[in-house]
Amino acid sequence: MTHTAILAIDQGTTNTKALLVDAEGAIVARGAVPTGVIYPRPGWVEQDPRELWRCTCAAIAACMAQAPGVALAAVAISNQRETALLWERATGLPAGPAVVWQCRRTTPFCQALRDRGLEPLLQARTGLQVDPMFSGSKIRWLIDHAPGGPARADAGALCAGTVDAWLLWKLTGGTPAAGAVHATDLTNASRTQLLNLNTCRWDDEILAHFGIPAAVLPAVQPSGAIHGHTARIDLGGGAVLPAGVPIASMIGDSHASLYGLGGFRPGSVKATYGTGTSLMSPTPTPVLSQRGLSTTIAWAQRPHGTPAIAVTYALEGNIYTTGGAVQWVGELLELRDPGPEVEALARTVADAAGVTFVPALVGLGAPHWQAQAQGLITGLTLGVGPAHLARAALDAIAFQVRDVFDVMGAEAGTPPATLLADGGASRNDLLMQLQADVLGCPVERSRSSEVSPLGAAFLAGLAVGLWAGEDEIAARVPPRDRFEPQRTEAERAAAYARWQEALARTLYEPGSNR
Repeated sequence: MTHTAILAIDQGTTNTKALLVDAEGAIVARGAVPTGVIYPRPGWVEQDPRELWRCTCAAIAACMAQAPGVALAAVAISNQRETALLWERATGLPAGPAVVWQCRRTTPFCQALRDRGLEPLLQARTGLQVDPMFSGSKIRWLIDHAPGGPARADAGALCAGTVDAWLLWKLTGGTPAAGAVHATDLTNASRTQLLNLNTCRWDDEILAHFGIPAAVLPAVQPSGAIHGHTARIDLGGGAVLPAGVPIASMIGDSHASLYGLGGFRPGSVKATYGTGTSLMSPTPTPVLSQRGLSTTIAWAQRPHGTPAIAVTYALEGNIYTTGGAVQWVGELLELRDPGPEVEALARTVADAAGVTFVPALVGLGAPHWQAQAQGLITGLTLGVGPAHLARAALDAIAFQVRDVFDVMGAEAGTPPATLLADGGASRNDLLMQLQADVLGCPVERSRSSEVSPLGAAFLAGLAVGLWAGEDEIAARVPPRDRFEPQRTEAERAAAYARWQEALARTLYEPGSNR
């Protein structure tokens, strides 16, 4: 019997996955390949675009080998956001590295935008604060550092895009002669700081301020829609991706996880715990943040058989270093496997013994947005040991999430009753309990570790008519574990006050007397 499934690709910062998701929403096969990250100098983070594609092909091959009888109904893509690439239009060859979302190399350019007084305009139109994380400044850097870049970009000889656009280009043939499609979806476009949220189009005035010609940018399309069809792709080792499969969704991974968790309605808030953490809450219209959050597009859909496009917006807060803080502490303590060993070590003590760790290791993101902030550990005494530092690292994640969670509730107008959670670091039971204690509300963690590709698969299934609507999707959302708060309000307030005191020390400008 032939089964029908959606091939969901999840291209992350350190790992590339491929899943086959059947009509019941069950994962019937999976493949995963680690993906390398390059640190050419302090603060710079990049990847090889060719390796991103090789890892994608290898993950697809490993996945499809497990289910040789499956017929593909569609391809879905979820991807690391804000990472920017540049390639030759005629050949499809990279014209520079993939500049990763964590990279700070464009800090001077972003400061120049602020010095020109452009931040209010940019935030009003794009919903984003000026920061090196967003893709626009990275695209400008790539154009400036490609041979003949500015002139060739003006002439349309170069293609720029985020990871979704790169994968779509490669999946549809890789060159114009082969029918390659140069397009992105609205979620990824909304993270470039080049998209006008009101028109859902590239903003010509902003492009002029960034010095980016429109000719270099991809077409902007809904997340759930037919973006193109696969070319016949040799995946290696004799495996082949067949031609003609509709590529029916592209969506940033954080947006995809909100959808995969079933957070379709305003009032839902999710946190995806990874190297950093993204909190997101859907809103029916754009809500311009006054307190350090980003306004973005949660997803956009073109329902099967209709020309109409439905756009859902969101408030988002991006925290730079959460799971990365656990990794850093684990390496500092010379633990062999930092993730689980930090949790095990933290469980041996009742609390952090007054130690507070502010993991501003690459600056601070939402809601503070201080790129120059540096990490800080306070409260050290002779009684402090490695276990207390491990516990402080977990506390730091929970406190940073509360910083954003509280602002999100205030700006959305309704305090969220529950936090939905997913991502690798959410597997840490102690962290999830600490998070519930710090927030004072339940945390519901997905039992699936594949929420982002599932969200992309759900959107693709709607686009090709595999499912009729979100009620059917809701019935296929993976079950969740629930963590209830156990601290008193007084305990919660005292712990958060210590965090805020330590945080304030990292926010002082250089030259401060404190």
